[in-house]
Amino acid sequence: RHVRFKRGLFGYQRTPVDRTIEEVADSFETVWRERADYADRIEQLQADLKRHRELESLLRTTLTSAEQTAHELKDQARREAALVLEESHAEARRITRDALAERERLGAETHRIKALLGAALDAVDDADEETRAEAA
Repeated sequence: RHVRFKRGLFGYQRTPVDRTIEEVADSFETVWRERADYADRIEQLQADLKRHRELESLLRTTLTSAEQTAHELKDQARREAALVLEESHAEARRITRDALAERERLGAETHRIKALLGAALDAVDDADEETRAEAA
């Protein structure tokens, strides 16, 4: 703002000049304090910004790590599931083979027992006929 001073006997009047100088000094002090406060606030905000950026970086790293771990776990689970399925199929094939072999063994055993039983019955019949023939 522009200030005009009245002239006195030996130059400008002292009181208005002193008052203006005091106002300018007060204003300058206020501005200087505000500037210092703003500088402190800027420093604080910069520190906060740095901390937030570090946290953001940490969160990004953590998220990336979590995504990678999840992907690896899914892949591992798929591999394990495929392995379990493959082992189950192999076990089912083994059980089927064993059951078929047992069925064949039992069929052969049944056939052998039937043959023995038939031979025994034939022997009994032959003995019975001989006994009847001797009795007659």
